[in-house]
Amino acid sequence: MSPIPRRSLLKAVAVAGAAAQFSRALGTPDAQAATGPDPVRLGWLEDGGLGAAPGSTVGVPWPRSVHGPGQTFALQDSTGKAVPVQSWPLAYWPDGSLKWTAHAVSSDASGFTLTAGEPAAPEARVTVERGGGTIRVSTGVVAVKVGTNGSALVKSVTRGTTEIARDGRLVLVRQPEIEDEDQGAEKFEHFESAISGAEVEQDGPVRAVVRVDGKHRKGGRSWLPFSVRLYFYAGADSFRMVHTITFDGTQEPGKSSGDFVRGLGVRFTVPMRDAAYDRHIRIGGEGTGLLREAVQGITGLRRDPGAAVQAAQFAGERLPDPSTWDQRVTTRLQYIPRWGDYTLSQLSADGFTLRKRTKKGHGWIAAGGGRRASGFGYVGGPSGGLSFGLRDFWEKFPAQLDVRHAHTDEAEVTLWLWSPEARPMDLRFYHDGMGQDTYAEQLEGLNITYEDYEPGFGTPYGIARTSELLFWANESTPAPEELARQAAAVRLLPQLAAPPRQLIGAKVFGPGLYSEPDRSTPAKAKIEDHLDFLFTYYKDQVEMRRWYGFWDYGDIMHSYDPVRHQWRYDVGGYAWDNSELSPDLWLWFAYLRSGRADIFRFAEAMTRHTGEVDVYHLGQWAGLGTRHGVQHYADSAKQQRIANTTYRRYYYFLTADERVGDLMHANVDSDETFLALDPLRKIRTEPYTPDRHALSIGFGTDWSGLVSAWLTEWERRGPKWEKARARVLSTMETIAAQPNGFVQGSGLYDLDTGRFAVAAAPVVGVSHLSAVFGLNELCAELIDLVDMPAFKTAYLDYCRYFNATKAEQAARYGTDFGTLLLFQGHSRLDAYAAVQTGDAQLAARAWTKFYASDGYTESSPWKTEKLSGPVTLVPGSEADWVYTNDTALYGLAAIENLALLGDRMPS
Repeated sequence: MSPIPRRSLLKAVAVAGAAAQFSRALGTPDAQAATGPDPVRLGWLEDGGLGAAPGSTVGVPWPRSVHGPGQTFALQDSTGKAVPVQSWPLAYWPDGSLKWTAHAVSSDASGFTLTAGEPAAPEARVTVERGGGTIRVSTGVVAVKVGTNGSALVKSVTRGTTEIARDGRLVLVRQPEIEDEDQGAEKFEHFESAISGAEVEQDGPVRAVVRVDGKHRKGGRSWLPFSVRLYFYAGADSFRMVHTITFDGTQEPGKSSGDFVRGLGVRFTVPMRDAAYDRHIRIGGEGTGLLREAVQGITGLRRDPGAAVQAAQFAGERLPDPSTWDQRVTTRLQYIPRWGDYTLSQLSADGFTLRKRTKKGHGWIAAGGGRRASGFGYVGGPSGGLSFGLRDFWEKFPAQLDVRHAHTDEAEVTLWLWSPEARPMDLRFYHDGMGQDTYAEQLEGLNITYEDYEPGFGTPYGIARTSELLFWANESTPAPEELARQAAAVRLLPQLAAPPRQLIGAKVFGPGLYSEPDRSTPAKAKIEDHLDFLFTYYKDQVEMRRWYGFWDYGDIMHSYDPVRHQWRYDVGGYAWDNSELSPDLWLWFAYLRSGRADIFRFAEAMTRHTGEVDVYHLGQWAGLGTRHGVQHYADSAKQQRIANTTYRRYYYFLTADERVGDLMHANVDSDETFLALDPLRKIRTEPYTPDRHALSIGFGTDWSGLVSAWLTEWERRGPKWEKARARVLSTMETIAAQPNGFVQGSGLYDLDTGRFAVAAAPVVGVSHLSAVFGLNELCAELIDLVDMPAFKTAYLDYCRYFNATKAEQAARYGTDFGTLLLFQGHSRLDAYAAVQTGDAQLAARAWTKFYASDGYTESSPWKTEKLSGPVTLVPGSEADWVYTNDTALYGLAAIENLALLGDRMPS
């Protein structure tokens, strides 16, 4: 079931009213009637508008107390014409007013204006009907029957009275044995989707969402859970599928038998009603390139049916009756081959091949190839056909598109998320442990490769991956220009966005922590140049280093090896970054202030990856993420800091994405994970057994992950929002009550009460990592939301003394903080405290630590060097002084310091 069902506005009023009764310790402003905010201008991230996509949904933030929970919204295009819009609340301020709202649109206008008001009704609204084991959704153009049991998620797709496709199901090929090199014989098992439940999450008038859950089944075995959402928009001839699988198979290092996925896909049956020469195949190549063929081609023959006939077939138009052709062709049609099967395989990010054959049992003929395919295709004819596409097709290789049996009455289309022609999905841990059987040996391993190994911990069990697909029900074969528009929508799904000014003015995500880029002074311009350099460098490195693949796309590497001129992809904890020190936050803050589409897309891919692949969703470690490593799940450090809801919130609130909403809600009870695994088990010097009423939880990396989930559930008014709100308040209160506040470092947490025990004696337990996983950003939000002076004082003390001298630390706490690192990254804490307290010395120290401590400095090279063979595998560039830890910290410190203290920069 959906964890957060959509509420009507009336129910939202009731919920928000209940929230207002719990105003203790909340920063509740006077809830006076708003005089009316300025209209919000909404635009497309990239040029081209909605294009051929079915619709778009955007999240819009509002300042506190501006709109009550029952507010409705109206939309106009740039000419002032009313545009139908469907709106619903995403989050509330503590006083019950709207904080974030979502708005669904199916208009192709170039821009919009959003205001309070009554929405226009769509001419053809989305409707949803339930009954007879199906959920019937109509967009006004196409009707889709969604299955609630059995194997077919999509029972039928019709346009008018014409059935375009049927029996849309999920397919899985399991290879029970994996063989190295050329030994052994391959065997396969074929599974199909088995639905366990279906639920309508939205039912119009502009947008409808249906969620279908289940597993892949063959005989008595069911495995590889799936969660699929289908999105429908008013007036659209298409729909979108968001497809998630969670790996629950067995793969053990050193063993060749197990659950190896050989193919994973989505399959539809497409009725073929037209004559063979009127059946059209379109396969996307590079860009908007297309293979344009007919099942039975009548061009290029020895005899000419006529120029107009040939041109019509190439255009995808219905041919005139064969009796009107040159009879030397008509009488010999039965001797022209019918090509029923096509396959495009993208087995790497750098190449695809295309082939075809007449039918099963006959040889394949090469039909072309190229570098990077669009992931788009079409099969059908003048009486209707299905277009289909897989987003991030080559980026998440190995992928494949199949058309089968197009010469028969029923063609079959399969979009392979994992190509069956690739090597099996091998997720086994990558080494044999190398004798690291004890904690002492594992710590020695950590000291050489930076990998925290532990037997049995490098398991993929419970990781997930989400893919996006699009389908169009065409009344006839589309013109080439329309096919190009459809392919473009697959490659770059259009997204509406609110401008940076609205995000900044609403004071969401930490009020005052980001501002629009400002190059008004040489010093500011130089920092802006550095920020642009870093983002561009990472974007280029993704391409040069081929950070692509089904499980890898979206992540970046942790550290560089200047000797090999290569990122340390094979060296323990220096390989995949897995959100270490919050590059996710850096990217999202960079987008929030700039509105840049390229930054949004980079951050989007990272959010999809880190929230799915780097986190466990099933099993004993569900709710925990994995520290950086050679494989995304390899390291034995399974921690809250990687599962951190903070990294997901931005994408969710900007797009209303339901899958990311699932991930955030799943973390609400992740405090229970501290019963399952002690994150400090290898370095404790005193005996410790996890106790439900006395769990050792740190106030930095641990609590920031927990409180972000609680805060988000509270804001969203999710099913557990009251518990979540209580946890936010009780943990804030009991951290503030510690003898040394945040400096105490950790406390004993009671799962039942949601409170930390207040320590009897002060302790200094400061780590350089405590505040670099979103703590500053979260505390800035909490201090703005919750009126709790003791908490504010405790956090500002932490900010004030982290970068202080040892003497200042000792004078305040009786002892200094020991050896610390990451002073540049912590300069943003100085900046925040300086603004909160008005302390000019703190403001000056913020810039001193930013410019002259560790991390990047003005004397850093701030340029790349060109590379080519034989130094490196492919030509490109390197900045061997760039490391992702430093990049994330510099990026966040630069953005926040400029926003907070840009007017107090040193001359």
